[in-house]
Amino acid sequence: MARKQLPIFSVSQINSLVKSTLDGGLPSRMIVRGQISDWKRHQSGHCYFILKDESSQLSCILWSSRFKNLKFHPENGMEIFSTGHIEVYVPQGRYQFYADLLEPAGIGALQIAFEQMCAKLKAEGLFEDGRKKPLPKYPMRIGIVTSKSGAAVQDIISSIIHRWPCAELLVFDVPVQGEGAGEKIAQTIGRVNQRNDRLKLDVLIVGRGGGSMEDLWAFNEEVLARAICASVIPIISAVGHETDVTISDLVADARASTPTKAGVIAVPDYRETLGRLEMTARQLSQNMRLRWGASDARLQAIQARWFFRETSTLVERAWQRVDEGQLRLSQAGRKRFSQLRDQLDRIGRAVQKIEPGRLIAQHTLHLHRLEDTAGRLIGKIVSQKQLQLTAAENKLEALNPRAVLRRGYSLTVHAESGRLILRPEDASVGDLIVTELANQKKIKSRVEGLFGL
Repeated sequence: MARKQLPIFSVSQINSLVKSTLDGGLPSRMIVRGQISDWKRHQSGHCYFILKDESSQLSCILWSSRFKNLKFHPENGMEIFSTGHIEVYVPQGRYQFYADLLEPAGIGALQIAFEQMCAKLKAEGLFEDGRKKPLPKYPMRIGIVTSKSGAAVQDIISSIIHRWPCAELLVFDVPVQGEGAGEKIAQTIGRVNQRNDRLKLDVLIVGRGGGSMEDLWAFNEEVLARAICASVIPIISAVGHETDVTISDLVADARASTPTKAGVIAVPDYRETLGRLEMTARQLSQNMRLRWGASDARLQAIQARWFFRETSTLVERAWQRVDEGQLRLSQAGRKRFSQLRDQLDRIGRAVQKIEPGRLIAQHTLHLHRLEDTAGRLIGKIVSQKQLQLTAAENKLEALNPRAVLRRGYSLTVHAESGRLILRPEDASVGDLIVTELANQKKIKSRVEGLFGL
């Protein structure tokens, strides 16, 4: 009886009825606030998760096409606002929330994405000072990667030209905000590095003027951070105002708080450089004068030694030693001849006792031979001593500082002190001086005037 009074539905009809009831009774779009739980991303790219509060939970789906537009990465435990609509999944008889947009509750999505990217890159060591390249002290060719239509490029150029007008600047035009801007900036940095054997850039400035966090987002993208890290050319990041900090600033080899400051960091001030060069030149000149004075004093001290004052005495002593050697050699020769004669006399007397005629003839012949041998030996000894004497004389003559006087030079000293006069300022008007010429001839004169001071 009861069965005939109540309508009968199939399972599919019931689920379809619930779906139509929900579709007619719920808003087409709504925002749900809750905490993410059981977040899963399928191989297809679609994301499945649960939104829950203190007493209930809601199954949710985020399609892969929607996930790609998120600036941050959702995580379990994160409280979010989810915008979308509810539908009933008829085959399984359950309803689900289909999310179109996820936004963090409390803090913005861009800020969370920034913090997540910072944590990731910092863990990989991209922020470490040890991997950053030093900037050249005197760059002559500078590349600027920015938008040609923005004000930042003029600020950078003006700052560089004012401080370092000798630099050559190359501007590479890129979009600095909007979809795909970070990718295009990264590609430009890569191409510039590939062509740098021809471009020969010393440093690269990458940046733009100020704006909102969304405007500056291209400089927070991972692709640009990795391009800056991979650059062989040192990079200065100059993005926004002083309070703006981007991931490009943290990865770059140097950070400029504004585009104008990029010029200050990139190049020296030519006025300061000229000042340092002038100071260095003065120091070099002073050092040369001091070294010249010290060398001159050392030379005078050497010339004042007894060896140079007593050169003629040394030569005379050498000649005396040569004479003594010749005398000893002559005495030794006479003594040897005397010994030979005595020996000859003894032999003659002995021979007379035996066979005078024959023995005398033999000994006479032997004597002549001895005399010839002795003469040759004495001549050879005398020749050797003469050669040694000549070599010693040549060495002494080469060491004689007055030898140059025979070539037309002269030495001038004070008549009283004997001190050498090397420059005009070593003498005064009225001084009595002595000029020594060749063959120890000297001229005494008095200073009447000084020239060349």
